[in-house]
Amino acid sequence: MRAVVISRPGRPEVLTWQEVADPVPGPGEVLVAVAASAVNRADLLQREGHYDPPAGSSPYPGLECSGRITGLGEGVEGWSVGDEVAALLSGGGYAEQVTVPVGQLLPVPPGVDLVHAAALPEVTCTVWSNVFMLAGLRPGETLLVHGGSSGIGTMAIQLGRAMGARVAVTAGSTDKLERCRELGAEVLVNYRDEDFVEAVRTATDGHGADVVLDNMGAKYLARNLDVLATSGRLSVIGMQGGTRAELDLGLLMRKRGAVFSTSLRARPADEKAAIVASTREHVWPLIASGEVRPVVDRVLSMADAAEAHRLVEQSTHVGKVLLATG
Repeated sequence: MRAVVISRPGRPEVLTWQEVADPVPGPGEVLVAVAASAVNRADLLQREGHYDPPAGSSPYPGLECSGRITGLGEGVEGWSVGDEVAALLSGGGYAEQVTVPVGQLLPVPPGVDLVHAAALPEVTCTVWSNVFMLAGLRPGETLLVHGGSSGIGTMAIQLGRAMGARVAVTAGSTDKLERCRELGAEVLVNYRDEDFVEAVRTATDGHGADVVLDNMGAKYLARNLDVLATSGRLSVIGMQGGTRAELDLGLLMRKRGAVFSTSLRARPADEKAAIVASTREHVWPLIASGEVRPVVDRVLSMADAAEAHRLVEQSTHVGKVLLATG
């Protein structure tokens, strides 16, 4: 098969589309002929040499894919050759074939085409596990999403709205904020010229955000704590703004707040399977009904992975950038 290989750590041009050995499904795995994968920030970090795949995972980038099952490993039940699936991966999505543990498979939802289904696994599992399973967002609460126009952000807006929360977002342009509004965000903050703490407090009559979904890490930690409501929950899922910051424990205690920080890629298989199962139970019906949908900025050829990485680095896209094998 062919796969996108990282020839050496570096800029996007180190990505090469070349022939590699075919994968073989092990016990409890299926072989998927990949229709498409999606570009995530973690792929950029891996390409730069800053985020190695977990032990035993594929060396090729790609944390999600869609496609058709073409082979079954020993002991696989409930899936058949020919099934159209989306999958959460530890790596290997940028390829013509990939092996997937059965616990990380999802059926392609009704109304979603096979290529666009590649935009769903990582964002749905990340948002559902962090905002709902962990932070426990409830109807009537306020959710603040940083990077509202990103793949994660566009899904968080839709799920927050669908679950009866009021959604506030930050983004870096008027156009991006308008796209967030179209998806259901009510409080729109341009982080380039507005203070999100002040804006959210004003919009909530001083209450603040009950849940904050943050991709920035250290840079936003103090202000995220400031914007938290009493009994608020901060979920940190990214470190684009650094890894080290000072936390005011006194303020956190006075607010009776909680800070969570999670990653999905390196979790044990049973934890991933539990997240995937919960996502399928709660999110897939919303997608099937059309209330929630994948937001895709554009689809490029898998051979053009370098160009896709450049686009994501420029942060001019809204939603997901996909890579298709066909």
